[in-house]
Amino acid sequence: MPPPEAMYCAQQINIPPELPDILKQFTKAAIKTQPHDVLQWATDYFSALSKGQDLPVKERLEMPVATQKTDTGLTPGLLKVLHQQFAPKEIITKEELLQKWKGLCLPIEQLDTILALGNFSENINWMHFFALGCSALGGTIISALKHACEILTEDPEGGAAQIPFDTFQSLYTYLAHLDGEIPKEQIDSFLHSLEKECQGGMVQPSNFTSLRSAEKSE
Repeated sequence: MPPPEAMYCAQQINIPPELPDILKQFTKAAIKTQPHDVLQWATDYFSALSKGQDLPVKERLEMPVATQKTDTGLTPGLLKVLHQQFAPKEIITKEELLQKWKGLCLPIEQLDTILALGNFSENINWMHFFALGCSALGGTIISALKHACEILTEDPEGGAAQIPFDTFQSLYTYLAHLDGEIPKEQIDSFLHSLEKECQGGMVQPSNFTSLRSAEKSE
């Protein structure tokens, strides 16, 4: 006669005490991030978790930005995730970026477009890539810089979205030079006027949007 099927009881099954919380946090992260390839994203999630790295998780559920026909592209929340992962480094490799990009299930075509716009080599200045990522979200330089402030700020949600003037200056100068149609004198004049308007060395969107509106009305 074949041996009886093995019988298990609760005392025989050892469940690691941390497992329920790990699965709970993973589920919450998946709901907030809404990855299009759950298996690919889960691989990156648990890899980062095991290494003590920043997790590929959005702070909150978000809708796709208005300029996207579908919800498969880069969003402010996903760009913020990438920034949290790469911010400690000034220079990253294309391979590192590709790995994290795939981990967030973002389209490779969009990555290739941004890399081509920045004419990046194997080694990539992260803040330059970040600036172009903001451009992919906003279209215009001003819109891109608004996204940058909202992503980089340490203000609470709904706050002024301030960032240091030096950071703003670096992002604006890079995007303006890449645009190629803004004279250096105009770049310098805009930054000089903005610096005088800012309080405590911090810039917020209302500073540069009102300044740009005033310039257009002159």
